[in-house]
Amino acid sequence: MKAFLNFLNLGFLPTSPDLGILLLRLGTGLGMVYLHGWNKWEKRQAFVKTWPDPLNLGSQEVSFYLLVFAEVACALMIAVGFLTRFAAFVLAFGMGVAFFIVHKCQFFGEKNGELAALYGLACLTIFLTGPGKFSIEGAAVRQNNGK
Repeated sequence: MKAFLNFLNLGFLPTSPDLGILLLRLGTGLGMVYLHGWNKWEKRQAFVKTWPDPLNLGSQEVSFYLLVFAEVACALMIAVGFLTRFAAFVLAFGMGVAFFIVHKCQFFGEKNGELAALYGLACLTIFLTGPGKFSIEGAAVRQNNGK
Protein backbone atom coordinates (compact mmCIF):
# COMPACT_ATOMS: atom_id res chain seq x y z
CA MET A 1 0.00 0.00 0.00
CA LYS A 2 2.84 2.40 0.86
CA ALA A 3 4.46 1.83 -2.56
CA PHE A 4 1.13 2.52 -4.28
CA LEU A 5 0.65 5.80 -2.38
CA ASN A 6 4.25 6.76 -3.15
CA PHE A 7 3.50 6.15 -6.83
CA LEU A 8 0.28 8.21 -6.71
CA ASN A 9 2.18 11.06 -5.03
CA LEU A 10 4.90 10.78 -7.71
CA GLY A 11 7.36 10.15 -4.89
CA PHE A 12 9.82 8.64 -7.35
CA LEU A 13 10.46 12.08 -8.86
CA PRO A 14 13.12 14.31 -7.30
CA THR A 15 11.80 17.48 -5.68
CA SER A 16 13.18 20.86 -6.63
CA PRO A 17 11.52 23.93 -5.12
CA ASP A 18 13.93 26.13 -7.12
CA LEU A 19 12.80 24.55 -10.38
CA GLY A 20 9.18 25.08 -9.35
CA ILE A 21 9.85 28.75 -8.60
CA LEU A 22 11.61 29.12 -11.96
CA LEU A 23 8.58 27.72 -13.79
CA LEU A 24 6.25 29.98 -11.79
CA ARG A 25 8.43 33.03 -12.53
CA LEU A 26 8.67 32.24 -16.26
CA GLY A 27 4.96 31.48 -16.64
CA THR A 28 3.87 34.51 -14.69
CA GLY A 29 6.36 36.99 -16.09
CA LEU A 30 6.38 35.97 -19.73
CA GLY A 31 2.64 35.30 -19.72
CA MET A 32 1.97 38.78 -18.36
CA VAL A 33 4.20 40.48 -20.92
CA TYR A 34 3.05 38.47 -23.92
CA LEU A 35 -0.67 38.24 -23.14
CA HIS A 36 -1.30 41.60 -21.47
CA GLY A 37 1.47 44.18 -21.21
CA TRP A 38 2.92 44.21 -24.70
CA ASN A 39 -0.49 44.63 -26.33
CA LYS A 40 -1.20 47.64 -24.12
CA TRP A 41 2.19 49.13 -24.98
CA GLU A 42 1.72 48.68 -28.74
CA LYS A 43 -1.80 50.17 -28.71
CA ARG A 44 -1.15 52.78 -26.04
CA GLN A 45 -2.76 55.69 -27.94
CA ALA A 46 -6.07 53.84 -28.09
CA PHE A 47 -5.88 52.42 -24.55
CA VAL A 48 -4.89 55.59 -22.72
CA LYS A 49 -7.99 57.47 -23.94
CA THR A 50 -10.38 55.10 -22.20
CA TRP A 51 -8.18 53.96 -19.30
CA PRO A 52 -9.64 54.32 -15.78
CA ASP A 53 -7.90 56.13 -12.93
CA PRO A 54 -8.77 53.73 -10.07
CA LEU A 55 -6.35 55.28 -7.56
CA ASN A 56 -7.42 58.84 -8.37
CA LEU A 57 -3.94 59.90 -9.44
CA GLY A 58 -5.48 62.70 -11.44
CA SER A 59 -4.53 61.32 -14.82
CA GLN A 60 -5.66 58.35 -16.88
CA GLU A 61 -2.30 58.52 -18.63
CA VAL A 62 -0.28 58.19 -15.41
CA SER A 63 -2.45 55.26 -14.30
CA PHE A 64 -2.03 53.57 -17.67
CA TYR A 65 1.75 53.95 -17.85
CA LEU A 66 2.22 52.74 -14.27
CA LEU A 67 0.33 49.55 -15.13
CA VAL A 68 2.26 49.11 -18.39
CA PHE A 69 5.50 49.48 -16.42
CA ALA A 70 4.30 46.73 -14.07
CA GLU A 71 3.03 44.46 -16.85
CA VAL A 72 6.11 44.81 -19.08
CA ALA A 73 9.20 45.87 -17.12
CA CYS A 74 8.35 44.24 -13.79
CA ALA A 75 7.06 41.10 -15.47
CA LEU A 76 10.34 40.74 -17.40
CA MET A 77 12.31 41.30 -14.18
CA ILE A 78 10.28 38.51 -12.54
CA ALA A 79 10.91 36.17 -15.48
CA VAL A 80 14.71 36.58 -15.34
CA GLY A 81 14.90 36.88 -11.56
CA PHE A 82 16.30 40.40 -11.27
CA LEU A 83 15.02 42.60 -8.42
CA THR A 84 12.39 39.90 -8.19
CA ARG A 85 10.72 40.80 -4.93
CA PHE A 86 10.40 44.47 -5.86
CA ALA A 87 8.97 43.57 -9.28
CA ALA A 88 6.61 40.96 -7.81
CA PHE A 89 5.34 43.47 -5.24
CA VAL A 90 4.70 46.13 -7.90
CA LEU A 91 2.88 43.69 -10.18
CA ALA A 92 0.90 42.15 -7.30
CA PHE A 93 -0.17 45.65 -6.26
CA GLY A 94 -1.29 46.41 -9.82
CA MET A 95 -3.24 43.17 -10.01
CA GLY A 96 -4.77 43.89 -6.61
CA VAL A 97 -5.99 47.28 -7.84
CA ALA A 98 -7.37 45.61 -10.97
CA PHE A 99 -9.16 42.88 -9.03
CA PHE A 100 -10.46 44.82 -6.02
CA ILE A 101 -11.18 48.24 -7.51
CA VAL A 102 -11.62 47.89 -11.27
CA HIS A 103 -13.30 44.45 -11.36
CA LYS A 104 -14.95 44.84 -7.93
CA CYS A 105 -13.90 41.33 -6.79
CA GLN A 106 -15.93 39.62 -9.52
CA PHE A 107 -14.84 36.12 -10.49
CA PHE A 108 -17.72 35.45 -12.87
CA GLY A 109 -19.47 37.23 -15.69
CA GLU A 110 -18.41 39.75 -18.26
CA LYS A 111 -15.30 41.79 -17.38
CA ASN A 112 -14.51 39.59 -14.37
CA GLY A 113 -11.23 39.86 -12.47
CA GLU A 114 -10.27 36.18 -12.43
CA LEU A 115 -6.99 36.69 -14.33
CA ALA A 116 -6.03 39.66 -12.18
CA ALA A 117 -6.60 37.53 -9.07
CA LEU A 118 -4.55 34.62 -10.43
CA TYR A 119 -1.66 36.80 -11.58
CA GLY A 120 -1.79 38.68 -8.28
CA LEU A 121 -1.63 35.44 -6.30
CA ALA A 122 1.29 34.19 -8.41
CA CYS A 123 3.15 37.47 -7.86
CA LEU A 124 2.45 37.38 -4.14
CA THR A 125 3.84 33.83 -4.02
CA ILE A 126 6.99 34.95 -5.87
CA PHE A 127 7.30 37.93 -3.52
CA LEU A 128 7.17 35.64 -0.48
CA THR A 129 9.49 32.91 -1.82
CA GLY A 130 12.04 35.06 -3.63
CA PRO A 131 13.54 34.22 -7.02
CA GLY A 132 15.14 30.86 -6.23
CA LYS A 133 18.60 29.77 -7.29
CA PHE A 134 17.79 29.65 -11.04
CA SER A 135 17.74 33.43 -11.44
CA ILE A 136 20.05 36.38 -11.98
CA GLU A 137 19.92 37.06 -8.23
CA GLY A 138 20.59 33.39 -7.42
CA ALA A 139 23.57 33.33 -9.80
CA ALA A 140 24.99 36.45 -8.15
CA VAL A 141 24.67 34.87 -4.70
CA ARG A 142 26.36 31.66 -5.87
CA GLN A 143 29.17 33.69 -7.48
CA ASN A 144 29.74 35.76 -4.33
CA ASN A 145 29.73 32.66 -2.13
CA GLY A 146 32.27 30.99 -4.41
CA LYS A 147 34.85 33.74 -3.89
